[in-house]
Amino acid sequence: MSRCVLIVDDEKDVLSVIQMGLEMSAGWRVLTTTSGKEAVAIATEYQPDVILLDWMMPEMDGRATLQALRSNSATSSIPVILVTAKTQSPDGDTFAGIEVAAILTKPLRPLKLAEQVDRALA
Repeated sequence: MSRCVLIVDDEKDVLSVIQMGLEMSAGWRVLTTTSGKEAVAIATEYQPDVILLDWMMPEMDGRATLQALRSNSATSSIPVILVTAKTQSPDGDTFAGIEVAAILTKPLRPLKLAEQVDRALA
């Protein structure tokens, strides 16, 4: 199944690698942005099938971006998969109360990513 995926990550090289992996391995349409604020606008306009969201970003981090997506009626039902290098804080509650389809840990394997996304959305 061909999907449209929005990737949100402040590291342009990460965006490029993930985009290339999803396009090559699955033929998916990939939208990218380095900004949480822009992610909400892109998601509203293009209605992707899933959003891969980096957790640690400057200005508008993953938590704030996720809250903005969930509070917008046009994007509230789009599945979000968190992508992060940080899986847990010392107090253990980094992702407490976060409603996402999955959490993927960096570094990612770009050619296996489509399979991981499909599993998360199944």
